[in-house]
Amino acid sequence: MRFRNTLTAFGLVAALALTGCTTTDNSTDTAKIEKGQIFSDSYGKMSDAGYTLPAIPINRVNPKFHRQIVSYKTDEKPGTIVVNTRERFLYYILPNGKAMRYGIGVGKQGFAWSGTAYIAWKQAWPTWHPPKEMAVRKPEIARYVDDGMGPGLNNPLGARAMYLFNEKGQDTLFRLHGTPEWASIGTAASSGCIRLMNQDVIDLYNRVRPGKGAKVVVIQ
Repeated sequence: MRFRNTLTAFGLVAALALTGCTTTDNSTDTAKIEKGQIFSDSYGKMSDAGYTLPAIPINRVNPKFHRQIVSYKTDEKPGTIVVNTRERFLYYILPNGKAMRYGIGVGKQGFAWSGTAYIAWKQAWPTWHPPKEMAVRKPEIARYVDDGMGPGLNNPLGARAMYLFNEKGQDTLFRLHGTPEWASIGTAASSGCIRLMNQDVIDLYNRVRPGKGAKVVVIQ
């Protein structure tokens, strides 16, 4: 989904400082990598920051969209995110020719986006601010344009959001984010952003260190 940039420069700096302490050390990832490792048992009910995420009926999701480690040849450095919107996969590049692959939902025709960006900041249980253009199409969400929809299980951004900025430091208005609509994974259902199952977006969020090193390549 596309959203308005509401952060001031000071707020952005503060957000970066706060999120810096929530990242994880990826130095042990190499030792855990096994060819074909799949994490289908990672979608159970979980408690997070006072919220209880329901279990996902993962047996109803195509296994290719389950989180898994795959072989992936690329010239991109470990830590880079590659989003293939056509295949409906997001790859978090790991060392030694491997990647953590997540199933995603992508933008509907007319809202899809591609290009290179970086994750400038990230937020757990974010507030959703739809753009005015979306409110014109869907008047029922107009009340959230200014005040926003607070975090919660029904928030369209889900449990986590990562905000994509271009190389000039400008907000692209596109996000990597969670979704309560697990059945939309593998489809073109969102208004432009890249959505993941909540359990997956939490895993990805913990791997990402915001800044220009957190490169995101979106291809179609």
